[in-house]
Amino acid sequence: MAFFERHGIEEKESFFFFTRDNPSFPLHFHRAYEVIIVNDGELCLTIDHKKYRLHPADAALIFPNQMHEFTTIHQSNITIVIFSPELIGDFWAEYKELVPVNNVFSLPFKPDWQKLSSIYNQKSFLYSLCGSLIEETAFITADHSSKTKVLYSILLFIDKNFMKECSLKTVSAELNYDYAYLSKLFLQMTKMTFSKYLSHYRISHACYLLKNSQQSINEIAENCGYTNLKTFHRNFYRINRKSPTSYRKTGDRTADFL
Repeated sequence: MAFFERHGIEEKESFFFFTRDNPSFPLHFHRAYEVIIVNDGELCLTIDHKKYRLHPADAALIFPNQMHEFTTIHQSNITIVIFSPELIGDFWAEYKELVPVNNVFSLPFKPDWQKLSSIYNQKSFLYSLCGSLIEETAFITADHSSKTKVLYSILLFIDKNFMKECSLKTVSAELNYDYAYLSKLFLQMTKMTFSKYLSHYRISHACYLLKNSQQSINEIAENCGYTNLKTFHRNFYRINRKSPTSYRKTGDRTADFL
């Protein structure tokens, strides 16, 4: 899941999708567009500080560099589509300085995922979603404030350094900003302390590795920035209400990361 940030950055016309049960993921952003479709259950989605509650047949189109996070409400099954802006070049060119007032809209049709192996069908599918969004909402100028840019820089630093020593002090030195200023700004814009966010980000990545790799729990803990295995187990249980071993067996995440 932590690989979201890299998709759509290096490859032009990249497109892929996957389905997840009971997903949750902390605040992040990326250059790619992202579509979230709820197949079953309910999902709480926050985009640029605006909260949405999605139900079956709801879809959300998240624009490049929009900060977002989501968590399951009781139970959910969702499909996520990640694609590069180049796939919808005309739409991207017209709306790249804008964001939707409301990112959520009613899915106009049930996708036939088996037909989306062709780039032409992919583009047709995506443009249909763009058309539905345009019909249901207005657009406003994207936020390019200095505070938002600083937060982007902090989140990018975490993404690149969460697997090793990573603290707000190192971020402060790297970005050449006052520690107290960054601490206040991060809490104001994410509603979480830096250390809490980092802990949830690391555990989210650990969940991904537990489901998608053969690494041992010790290796996963180390690869997620934990030098103390007891701390890893304690944080993992606090967030997921189950041990890493139990999570690997069941594969579903039930806890709210906020």
